Amino acid sequence: MSDGGTAADVLALLERRGQTLAAAESLTGGLVAAELTSVDGASRSFRGSVTAYATDLKHEVLGVDGALLAERGAVDAEVARQMARGVRRALGADWGVATTGVAGPTPQDGQPVGTVHVAVAGPSDAVAAAALRLEGDRAGIRGQTVHAAVKLLFSELIATAGAKDTEQHDEI
Repeated sequence: MSDGGTAADVLALLERRGQTLAAAESLTGGLVAAELTSVDGASRSFRGSVTAYATDLKHEVLGVDGALLAERGAVDAEVARQMARGVRRALGADWGVATTGVAGPTPQDGQPVGTVHVAVAGPSDAVAAAALRLEGDRAGIRGQTVHAAVKLLFSELIATAGAKDTEQHDEI
């Protein structure tokens, strides 16, 4: 493995554990899934993804609380957490990773461009989340988000190695 957190590293850890992964994506529009499936043998651990770009799909497909979406909008840490949990359930995976945020060029839900939330839900539904403030153009923000989501997932896989997945982390 490399020194930390590539898609190949994540998939190797999952395969070694006999576990699976699913992705729920908004602003990344399938880029997390593309990054994961670019690795040879990804199908041994990666179950699939849901690109819930529209806010109503976050509720209808991933089970994100409708009142939460109405109150805070889609660009929110708790929305990311619920997306990660929801995609685990929807696709029958051990792990779920989620992205939501504003890639630009204009603000969304009162949030500035570069506001991003990524989350990872583990086998016990415990969730780690990270709030990011990214800079750059739309493509740059989306690329940085993919990198951050994969790194967070790798960190959680390492943190739970040989331990029970029982903690909830608010920020990473």
